[in-house]
Parts: sequence; C-alpha cells; structure tokens
Amino acid sequence: MTFQLDLDIAAPAEKVFGFVADFTTMPTWYSAVQRVELVEGVSGVGTRYRVYRDLPGGRALNDVAITGYSEGAEVTFTSLSGPTPFTYRYLVQPSRDTTRLILEGTISASGLSGPAALLGPLAERLFKGGMRDNLGTLKQLLE
Repeated sequence: MTFQLDLDIAAPAEKVFGFVADFTTMPTWYSAVQRVELVEGVSGVGTRYRVYRDLPGGRALNDVAITGYSEGAEVTFTSLSGPTPFTYRYLVQPSRDTTRLILEGTISASGLSGPAALLGPLAERLFKGGMRDNLGTLKQLLE
C-alpha cells in the first residue's frame, strides 16, 4: 500500500525536522512503537535503529535505516527486516506561519502470520487511519 499524508504544524521547520529525523522520538507519538534503540550512526544516511512494535499479530522487531537524507528538508526510513516492510519519507516545507509535514510511505502486511495474515488488506487500510492519528499526536507535541 502506498499513501501520502500531510499536515501543517505551528512550529519552526528546524524543530519539526529535528524531531522526525530522530527515529528515537517515535515512541512518544507513534502508538505501535514501544521502544527504539540507536544501533549505528548519529544522523544521516546509514544510521540504523532497532524498533520494537506491537502489531495485530503480536510483538514485532524491525531493523530500520535512514536511506535518504537532506538536512532540514527530507529524511527517509526503510525497514531492513521485520514482518511489515515499510518506507517512510518525511518532507519538511517551511512557510510563513507553519511548517508543512508530508509523509509519503509504503507498507505491506505481507510478513504477518497466523490470523493476522488474513487481515492483510484490512490491516493496511487501518494503518493509514492509525498513521493519521499518530501524526495528530506529533502535531500536538510540537506545537
């Protein structure tokens, strides 16, 4: 499933970018993410994280890397392992009074097992709604 979500945040672009470019902030605003550990790097392409998530099929572990990076403007995270392969590309666009945050993503439920595997297409649709809620939480934290 490919999707795009965007929202305006009443915060400086530098603050928004700094927050989303640091994957370790995810547990504070992304409901499925329980814990994130920095594995390698500090920031920029090649930085790697281990992500512990709660999914419909149970607990999941993903290894994630920054695969695209332009300071202050764009960061892309790609899962290297785990049951739900994903790529999230965050674009940060400053404007006069707000910052536009655009999330372009792809995610698949192809790695889910058991009863959750039968829910693959539904899980993907539910994900988009959940991600919209997560971005709402992010907005509240940054404003």
